[in-house]
Amino acid sequence: MTLLQIIVLAIVQGITEFLPISSSGHLILVPELTNWPDQGIMMDVGVHVGTLGAVILYFRNDVGRMALSFLKLISFNKSYDKTDRHLMWMIILSTIPIVIFGAAASSLGLTDAWRTIEIIGWTSIIFGILLYVVDTKCDVKLDLSKICFGHTMIIGFAQVLAIIPGTSRSGITMTAARSLGFSRTDAARFSMLMSIPTILAAAILQVSDLTETGNATIGSDLLLGAALSFTAALIAIAGLLKWLERSSMTPFVIYRVLLGIGLLVYVYA
Repeated sequence: MTLLQIIVLAIVQGITEFLPISSSGHLILVPELTNWPDQGIMMDVGVHVGTLGAVILYFRNDVGRMALSFLKLISFNKSYDKTDRHLMWMIILSTIPIVIFGAAASSLGLTDAWRTIEIIGWTSIIFGILLYVVDTKCDVKLDLSKICFGHTMIIGFAQVLAIIPGTSRSGITMTAARSLGFSRTDAARFSMLMSIPTILAAAILQVSDLTETGNATIGSDLLLGAALSFTAALIAIAGLLKWLERSSMTPFVIYRVLLGIGLLVYVYA
Protein backbone atom coordinates (compact mmCIF):
# COMPACT_ATOMS: atom_id res chain seq x y z
CA MET A 1 0.00 0.00 0.00
CA THR A 2 1.18 3.51 -0.77
CA LEU A 3 1.34 6.25 1.85
CA LEU A 4 -1.45 8.14 0.06
CA GLN A 5 -3.73 5.08 0.13
CA ILE A 6 -3.15 4.58 3.86
CA ILE A 7 -3.87 8.24 4.61
CA VAL A 8 -7.06 8.31 2.51
CA LEU A 9 -8.41 5.04 3.95
CA ALA A 10 -7.68 6.03 7.54
CA ILE A 11 -9.24 9.47 7.26
CA VAL A 12 -12.29 8.11 5.40
CA GLN A 13 -12.82 5.47 8.10
CA GLY A 14 -12.27 7.93 10.93
CA ILE A 15 -14.74 10.47 9.57
CA THR A 16 -17.44 8.07 8.38
CA GLU A 17 -17.55 5.59 11.27
CA PHE A 18 -19.69 7.82 13.48
CA LEU A 19 -21.37 10.05 10.91
CA PRO A 20 -24.60 8.50 9.54
CA ILE A 21 -23.16 7.91 6.08
CA SER A 22 -21.66 4.35 6.25
CA SER A 23 -18.00 3.70 6.88
CA SER A 24 -18.04 0.18 5.38
CA GLY A 25 -19.59 1.55 2.20
CA HIS A 26 -16.91 4.20 1.85
CA LEU A 27 -14.09 1.74 2.57
CA ILE A 28 -15.40 -0.44 -0.26
CA LEU A 29 -15.76 2.53 -2.61
CA VAL A 30 -12.21 3.83 -2.16
CA PRO A 31 -10.46 0.93 -3.97
CA GLU A 32 -13.39 0.49 -6.39
CA LEU A 33 -13.31 4.09 -7.61
CA THR A 34 -9.54 4.68 -7.49
CA ASN A 35 -8.33 1.38 -8.96
CA TRP A 36 -6.19 0.92 -5.86
CA PRO A 37 -5.74 -2.68 -4.73
CA ASP A 38 -8.11 -3.73 -1.95
CA GLN A 39 -6.58 -2.74 1.37
CA GLY A 40 -7.26 -6.13 2.91
CA ILE A 41 -9.00 -7.14 6.10
CA MET A 42 -6.02 -6.44 8.35
CA MET A 43 -5.96 -2.76 7.37
CA ASP A 44 -9.73 -2.63 7.88
CA VAL A 45 -9.16 -3.97 11.39
CA GLY A 46 -6.43 -1.41 12.02
CA VAL A 47 -8.47 1.63 11.06
CA HIS A 48 -11.47 0.30 13.00
CA VAL A 49 -9.30 -0.14 16.10
CA GLY A 50 -8.26 3.50 15.67
CA THR A 51 -11.90 4.62 15.72
CA LEU A 52 -12.54 2.34 18.70
CA GLY A 53 -9.80 4.12 20.62
CA ALA A 54 -11.29 7.49 19.69
CA VAL A 55 -14.80 6.72 20.94
CA ILE A 56 -13.45 5.21 24.17
CA LEU A 57 -11.34 8.31 24.78
CA TYR A 58 -14.17 10.73 23.99
CA PHE A 59 -16.66 8.93 26.24
CA ARG A 60 -14.02 7.96 28.80
CA ASN A 61 -16.15 9.13 31.72
CA ASP A 62 -19.15 7.03 30.64
CA VAL A 63 -16.93 4.07 29.79
CA GLY A 64 -15.08 4.34 33.10
CA ARG A 65 -18.28 4.43 35.13
CA MET A 66 -19.77 1.47 33.24
CA ALA A 67 -16.54 -0.50 33.59
CA LEU A 68 -16.50 0.17 37.34
CA SER A 69 -20.12 -0.91 37.54
CA PHE A 70 -19.26 -4.13 35.71
CA LEU A 71 -16.36 -4.86 38.07
CA LYS A 72 -18.63 -4.33 41.05
CA LEU A 73 -21.20 -6.63 39.46
CA ILE A 74 -18.80 -9.57 39.03
CA SER A 75 -17.35 -9.00 42.51
CA PHE A 76 -20.85 -8.90 44.07
CA ASN A 77 -20.26 -5.38 45.35
CA LYS A 78 -23.64 -3.79 46.02
CA SER A 79 -22.38 -0.19 46.16
CA TYR A 80 -23.03 0.72 42.53
CA ASP A 81 -24.73 3.52 40.64
CA LYS A 82 -28.03 2.23 39.23
CA THR A 83 -27.93 4.57 36.24
CA ASP A 84 -24.44 3.44 35.20
CA ARG A 85 -25.27 -0.24 35.60
CA HIS A 86 -28.52 0.16 33.69
CA LEU A 87 -26.74 1.86 30.78
CA MET A 88 -24.07 -0.84 30.87
CA TRP A 89 -26.67 -3.58 30.51
CA MET A 90 -28.45 -1.73 27.72
CA ILE A 91 -25.20 -1.39 25.76
CA ILE A 92 -24.36 -5.07 26.24
CA LEU A 93 -27.84 -6.27 25.26
CA SER A 94 -27.96 -4.02 22.21
CA THR A 95 -24.84 -5.72 20.84
CA ILE A 96 -26.13 -9.30 20.99
CA PRO A 97 -28.17 -9.23 17.72
CA ILE A 98 -25.30 -7.89 15.58
CA VAL A 99 -22.85 -10.42 17.04
CA ILE A 100 -25.17 -13.34 16.24
CA PHE A 101 -26.33 -12.21 12.80
CA GLY A 102 -22.94 -10.75 11.87
CA ALA A 103 -21.18 -14.03 12.59
CA ALA A 104 -23.85 -15.94 10.63
CA ALA A 105 -23.61 -13.61 7.62
CA SER A 106 -19.81 -13.86 7.64
CA SER A 107 -19.84 -17.67 7.81
CA LEU A 108 -22.30 -17.82 4.90
CA GLY A 109 -20.19 -15.45 2.80
CA LEU A 110 -22.95 -12.87 2.54
CA THR A 111 -20.77 -9.95 3.64
CA ASP A 112 -18.51 -10.46 0.61
CA ALA A 113 -21.47 -10.94 -1.75
CA TRP A 114 -22.98 -7.62 -0.68
CA ARG A 115 -19.79 -5.59 -1.25
CA THR A 116 -20.98 -4.01 -4.51
CA ILE A 117 -21.33 -0.41 -5.64
CA GLU A 118 -24.93 -1.06 -6.71
CA ILE A 119 -25.99 -2.20 -3.23
CA ILE A 120 -24.16 0.71 -1.59
CA GLY A 121 -25.95 3.11 -3.94
CA TRP A 122 -29.41 1.80 -3.12
CA THR A 123 -28.86 1.49 0.62
CA SER A 124 -27.40 5.00 0.79
CA ILE A 125 -30.57 6.42 -0.73
CA ILE A 126 -33.17 4.23 0.99
CA PHE A 127 -31.81 4.48 4.52
CA GLY A 128 -30.89 8.12 4.02
CA ILE A 129 -34.51 8.99 3.19
CA LEU A 130 -35.70 6.89 6.16
CA LEU A 131 -33.37 8.86 8.43
CA TYR A 132 -34.76 12.14 7.08
CA VAL A 133 -38.40 11.11 7.63
CA VAL A 134 -37.78 9.91 11.17
CA ASP A 135 -35.57 12.84 12.12
CA THR A 136 -38.02 15.46 10.90
CA LYS A 137 -41.31 13.82 11.95
CA CYS A 138 -40.61 12.21 15.35
CA ASP A 139 -40.91 14.35 18.47
CA VAL A 140 -38.54 14.10 21.40
CA LYS A 141 -40.31 12.24 24.21
CA LEU A 142 -37.50 10.43 26.04
CA ASP A 143 -34.01 10.99 27.37
CA LEU A 144 -31.32 8.36 27.65
CA SER A 145 -31.99 7.68 31.33
CA LYS A 146 -35.40 6.29 30.29
CA ILE A 147 -34.06 3.73 27.83
CA CYS A 148 -35.45 0.25 28.52
CA PHE A 149 -35.02 -3.32 27.29
CA GLY A 150 -37.59 -2.87 24.52
CA HIS A 151 -35.88 0.25 23.19
CA THR A 152 -32.53 -1.51 23.32
CA MET A 153 -33.76 -4.51 21.35
CA ILE A 154 -35.30 -2.33 18.65
CA ILE A 155 -32.07 -0.35 18.24
CA GLY A 156 -29.99 -3.53 18.47
CA PHE A 157 -31.94 -5.34 15.75
CA ALA A 158 -31.85 -2.20 13.61
CA GLN A 159 -28.07 -2.35 13.85
CA VAL A 160 -28.18 -5.78 12.19
CA LEU A 161 -29.17 -4.05 8.94
CA ALA A 162 -25.74 -2.40 8.94
CA ILE A 163 -24.31 -5.75 7.83
CA ILE A 164 -25.41 -4.57 4.37
CA PRO A 165 -22.80 -2.04 3.13
CA GLY A 166 -24.10 1.49 2.68
CA THR A 167 -26.75 1.18 5.39
CA SER A 168 -24.52 2.84 8.03
CA ARG A 169 -24.34 1.38 11.52
CA SER A 170 -24.50 4.81 13.13
CA GLY A 171 -27.20 5.97 10.72
CA ILE A 172 -29.59 3.07 11.26
CA THR A 173 -29.16 3.04 15.05
CA MET A 174 -29.75 6.80 15.22
CA THR A 175 -32.80 6.35 13.00
CA ALA A 176 -34.19 3.69 15.36
CA ALA A 177 -33.46 5.78 18.44
CA ARG A 178 -35.06 8.90 16.94
CA SER A 179 -38.15 6.87 15.95
CA LEU A 180 -38.53 5.89 19.62
CA GLY A 181 -38.52 9.53 20.71
CA PHE A 182 -34.92 10.12 21.79
CA SER A 183 -33.24 13.42 20.97
CA ARG A 184 -30.63 13.68 18.24
CA THR A 185 -27.77 14.00 20.71
CA ASP A 186 -28.99 11.10 22.86
CA ALA A 187 -29.49 8.97 19.75
CA ALA A 188 -25.96 9.77 18.62
CA ARG A 189 -24.49 9.20 22.07
CA PHE A 190 -26.12 5.78 22.47
CA SER A 191 -25.13 4.81 18.93
CA MET A 192 -21.51 5.71 19.63
CA LEU A 193 -21.45 3.83 22.94
CA MET A 194 -22.97 0.82 21.12
CA SER A 195 -20.10 0.97 18.67
CA ILE A 196 -17.56 0.05 21.36
CA PRO A 197 -18.54 -3.61 21.87
CA THR A 198 -19.63 -3.89 18.21
CA ILE A 199 -16.29 -2.77 16.76
CA LEU A 200 -14.43 -4.81 19.37
CA ALA A 201 -16.40 -7.97 18.53
CA ALA A 202 -15.91 -7.46 14.78
CA ALA A 203 -12.16 -6.89 15.21
CA ILE A 204 -11.78 -10.02 17.35
CA LEU A 205 -13.70 -12.09 14.79
CA GLN A 206 -11.61 -10.80 11.88
CA VAL A 207 -8.28 -11.19 13.69
CA SER A 208 -9.30 -14.72 14.72
CA ASP A 209 -9.97 -15.62 11.08
CA LEU A 210 -6.68 -14.08 9.97
CA THR A 211 -4.74 -15.84 12.74
CA GLU A 212 -6.04 -19.21 11.57
CA THR A 213 -4.71 -18.51 8.08
CA GLY A 214 -1.45 -17.01 9.36
CA ASN A 215 -2.16 -13.56 7.89
CA ALA A 216 -2.46 -11.55 11.11
CA THR A 217 0.62 -9.33 11.00
CA ILE A 218 1.09 -5.86 12.45
CA GLY A 219 3.28 -3.52 10.46
CA SER A 220 4.01 0.19 10.22
CA ASP A 221 1.21 0.64 7.66
CA LEU A 222 -1.30 -0.75 10.13
CA LEU A 223 -0.08 1.44 12.99
CA LEU A 224 -0.15 4.57 10.83
CA GLY A 225 -3.66 3.77 9.63
CA ALA A 226 -4.86 3.25 13.20
CA ALA A 227 -3.31 6.52 14.39
CA LEU A 228 -4.79 8.57 11.55
CA SER A 229 -8.26 7.04 11.88
CA PHE A 230 -8.11 7.67 15.64
CA THR A 231 -7.44 11.38 15.06
CA ALA A 232 -10.06 11.77 12.34
CA ALA A 233 -12.69 9.90 14.40
CA LEU A 234 -12.07 12.04 17.46
CA ILE A 235 -12.68 15.20 15.42
CA ALA A 236 -15.77 13.67 13.76
CA ILE A 237 -17.35 12.64 17.09
CA ALA A 238 -16.91 16.06 18.63
CA GLY A 239 -18.12 17.80 15.47
CA LEU A 240 -21.21 15.62 15.07
CA LEU A 241 -22.38 16.02 18.66
CA LYS A 242 -21.84 19.78 18.51
CA TRP A 243 -23.77 19.96 15.23
CA LEU A 244 -26.70 17.91 16.53
CA GLU A 245 -27.09 20.18 19.54
CA ARG A 246 -28.34 22.94 17.23
CA SER A 247 -29.30 21.37 13.90
CA SER A 248 -30.77 18.34 12.13
CA MET A 249 -29.38 15.37 10.22
CA THR A 250 -30.55 16.75 6.88
CA PRO A 251 -27.04 17.55 5.51
CA PHE A 252 -26.04 13.91 5.96
CA VAL A 253 -29.24 12.79 4.22
CA ILE A 254 -28.54 15.08 1.26
CA TYR A 255 -25.01 13.69 1.02
CA ARG A 256 -26.28 10.10 1.15
CA VAL A 257 -28.89 10.65 -1.56
CA LEU A 258 -26.46 12.45 -3.88
CA LEU A 259 -23.83 9.77 -3.29
CA GLY A 260 -26.37 7.01 -3.96
CA ILE A 261 -27.61 8.61 -7.16
CA GLY A 262 -24.05 9.15 -8.35
CA LEU A 263 -23.14 5.52 -7.67
CA LEU A 264 -26.24 4.18 -9.45
CA VAL A 265 -25.55 6.35 -12.48
CA TYR A 266 -21.97 5.04 -12.44
CA VAL A 267 -23.20 1.43 -12.30
CA TYR A 268 -26.08 1.56 -14.77
CA ALA A 269 -24.47 3.91 -17.27
